[in-house]
Amino acid sequence: MLRFSYGAASHVGLVRETNEDAGFAGPYLQVVADGVGGAAAGEVASATTTYVVSALAAACPEHDPGELLADAVRMAHDELRRGVEDDATRAGMATTLTAALIRRGTVTLVHVGDSRAYLLRDGALTRLSIDHTFVQSMVDAGRLTPEEAVRHPYRSVVVNSVNGDAAAGPVVQDLDLHLGDRLLLCSDGLTDFVPDDQVAAALAEPDPDDAAARLVATALATGGRDNVTCLVSDVQDGPEVKADGRLLGAMLDPGLVVDPAAVRKGRPS
Repeated sequence: MLRFSYGAASHVGLVRETNEDAGFAGPYLQVVADGVGGAAAGEVASATTTYVVSALAAACPEHDPGELLADAVRMAHDELRRGVEDDATRAGMATTLTAALIRRGTVTLVHVGDSRAYLLRDGALTRLSIDHTFVQSMVDAGRLTPEEAVRHPYRSVVVNSVNGDAAAGPVVQDLDLHLGDRLLLCSDGLTDFVPDDQVAAALAEPDPDDAAARLVATALATGGRDNVTCLVSDVQDGPEVKADGRLLGAMLDPGLVVDPAAVRKGRPS
């Protein structure tokens, strides 16, 4: 049975007062959500979305993984909308979402926003996700080169997010992963400041926890201008593991989740 052997680390950074990143790391599910900068209650959006994904995955073990992840995005949108109705100061709250779920020997990825997923295989680093940002749309249209995009002042403007206003457009895909592959899910507090060659070097650490810690330390060494969360997981085969998983960032405060009971009330049949 496929599973993740994982390590994870999250840090508020050296400038921000609040960690608006949220994460969940478990043997069959990895989740990173990053509250959109400049919006109200980003930590509520990221914690609620991460909770919905992790709770729905636990509650529906037989559900098709692609459908489950798409359902989770829709349910998170509904919860954020209700959260704004309950508290108008949360208006505009939004989050990214990147999550990988193992079911029946397949790893399925869902992606919204500009958190990222990477694959390290035989020392080579490959990005598995495409940023949902204004700058990436300009690159796709041929109006910017990737090198120009890295320095563009609007590189962090997200055009697709999980929020309480409009439904997100998630990208859901099955990944072609092999035993021994290493997966990285991370917020842009890493990728906005640390180049790919340094990411690959940190991921070469044998232990996933050491790799995650080194990635976060490398981001902090650049100035720590954003929250940073890194989940590092190795694809392995072995007997089923019963574990609750590790909570990170905003997920450590259960009071940030709009309604923990919502998954029980609204989960798909």
